[in-house]
Amino acid sequence: MAEIIRMPKMSDTMEEGVIAAWLKKVGDAVKPGDILAEVETDKATMELESYEEGTLLHIGVEEKGAVPVNGVIAIIGEKGENIDDLLKEIEGGGASESQEKVEKKEEGKTEEKSTNKEEPKKEESKKEEPKKEESTGEEVDTSDINATLITMPKMSDTMAEGTIASWLKKVGDEIKSGDIIAEVETDKATMELESYEDGTLLYIGVEEGDSVEIDGVIAIIGEKGADYEKLLKAQKLKGSKSETPQEEEKKEDKVEKTPVKEESKTEESKAPEKTASPSSENGRLKASPLAKKMAEEKGFDISLVKGSGEGGRIVKRDVESFDPASAKPAAQASSASPAASAPTVGQESYKEEKVSQMRKIIAKRLAESKFQAPHFYLTMEINMDKAIEARNSMNEISPVKISFNDMVIKASAAALRQNPKVNSSWLGDKIRYNEHIHIGMAVAVEEGLLVPVIRFADSKSLSQISNEAKTLGGKAKNKELQPKDWEGNTFTISNLGMFGIDEFTAIINPPDACILAVGGIKETVIVKNGQMVIGNVMKVTLSCDHRVVDGAVGSAFLKTLKGLLEDPVRILI
Repeated sequence: MAEIIRMPKMSDTMEEGVIAAWLKKVGDAVKPGDILAEVETDKATMELESYEEGTLLHIGVEEKGAVPVNGVIAIIGEKGENIDDLLKEIEGGGASESQEKVEKKEEGKTEEKSTNKEEPKKEESKKEEPKKEESTGEEVDTSDINATLITMPKMSDTMAEGTIASWLKKVGDEIKSGDIIAEVETDKATMELESYEDGTLLYIGVEEGDSVEIDGVIAIIGEKGADYEKLLKAQKLKGSKSETPQEEEKKEDKVEKTPVKEESKTEESKAPEKTASPSSENGRLKASPLAKKMAEEKGFDISLVKGSGEGGRIVKRDVESFDPASAKPAAQASSASPAASAPTVGQESYKEEKVSQMRKIIAKRLAESKFQAPHFYLTMEINMDKAIEARNSMNEISPVKISFNDMVIKASAAALRQNPKVNSSWLGDKIRYNEHIHIGMAVAVEEGLLVPVIRFADSKSLSQISNEAKTLGGKAKNKELQPKDWEGNTFTISNLGMFGIDEFTAIINPPDACILAVGGIKETVIVKNGQMVIGNVMKVTLSCDHRVVDGAVGSAFLKTLKGLLEDPVRILI
């Protein structure tokens, strides 16, 4: 019987997925565990695994096409099975009618569907009874097996699956509690997977570079010689039982209108074109999702990269060490010939790129902040003459180079301590006034914006803040941040002064009530003691959530901040 494959919800914020690449084509045999496609979500590029066995009969979404969560993307069934009626029902959105027809196919009936609603209900209950009897008969007793399944843990609040970057242990190795057995790439960073079991590594279920969803089995640790195959069989049966009610629900859900059969022919004709890479096998480019994403961000063809992973698979380190200069001459030669034969002047042209899932979620969250939180803005000029002198003096003896941004972070933390109402959050039915001060530091990366957090900033010295800011900034750009590095901010600073921006306003970063936008230091004419003199001025703008912070409260904070930066000795006390 044909089964509809729908777009799963791969993260807590995911609303739709983009088919980055199909790894199977219509007519291919599919087994449980096979990777059907690579899906780009708002967090990462993940692999879509099949839980069905059969033949891929229909592909309903083209590569680079987006489909909402629970939307139909493919159909798997028996080879040669007629799915025309199912396709018509999907196209027309008739989920309930397609459900009745599928039920009749299961029963081997060919007559028209009955208008009596009571009879199908009785038939459904009859069909469910033997299924229950079969499942109880297939239960496997694993009480005598001294082994433990190791599953993929949830390593961040937004993680839906993890990719095994590398195995640090192999089958047969002795494992002790606390040993690191693998490195796992999540949607945020690469983390270490620690064992909490003692025993022998009996089984590895996920190869390096492959992904597995949360709670998916990745390994088995136990007594040497334990029958882990029996344990895997029991787990598989348990999983199939838990999926049964979900499959029933899927049939009853309404489905989105999808392209019909002719589009699958286009997919079949596209598939053979992917065989040019030396790191490909059977038309599939052998590269981890992270490697593909990094290559796309760096702007070069991943098929030119030589893989060093297992079986020639392209992994993160290959992309990082790849020099595209060697590949440029050939690419330039091939693209130069048509231009040389037909030069044009003033030709209109443009390039369009689909919005990445990360950019979509940034747009969504900032739009929610902008339109849900009533923003108002307070701007103040700060004379930085003494700050410049103090910085020069401190850098003569400081173990790390102190920047003006470090001074702003320290001064802001001190000002928050004196104006605690700014260090707050709107929680709907209550306001939270944070007694700790964790300052988020906006860092621009190629994919968008990350905000690592300097914790307890008010109790740290300028040297400590400087060292921590540099470390977190580097980790953000190298995608090495851990959850503890980006969680818990109570106030955020965004500094564009180093880009030559004199003044700007920033959108509040939830759950904070305020964000400080810092411009550059500009040499200008100021009035001092009734005389016009040259001075160094920096403009700062405080964006405030008016539900929490009023104008007088925000103004008091800026006045305190101004006093601290204009006399920086006070922030050292």
